[in-house]
Amino acid sequence: MTNETPSKVTWQADSTHPELAETLREKLRDIVDPEIGLNIIQLGLVRDLIIEEDRAHVKMILTTPFCPYGPALLEMSRKKVEEVLGKPTTIEMGMEMWDFSMMEEGAGGDWGLF
Repeated sequence: MTNETPSKVTWQADSTHPELAETLREKLRDIVDPEIGLNIIQLGLVRDLIIEEDRAHVKMILTTPFCPYGPALLEMSRKKVEEVLGKPTTIEMGMEMWDFSMMEEGAGGDWGLF
């Protein structure tokens, strides 16, 4: 049993490269959804991060299937991970439907959700 909040997404990199995972979590907070005003970590959009010896792979979802900023958010995320790790990075867009429960604890406070 961990002390993590239930809304925190656990990435594969959390167990394989914990220091890098935490650094990336902080750096990815720079990427903000301009329509919502929250970053991709607060929203819980980065669903997994896998760091391998020669590359990295990120699985993300969007808040809505036709998010007008989706392609830009995906590309900014890929570039940020690549920049931090210095490794080629791929992005996979997951088909999981986003909902408010995926947000970090307290992130929805401004919306009156939590």
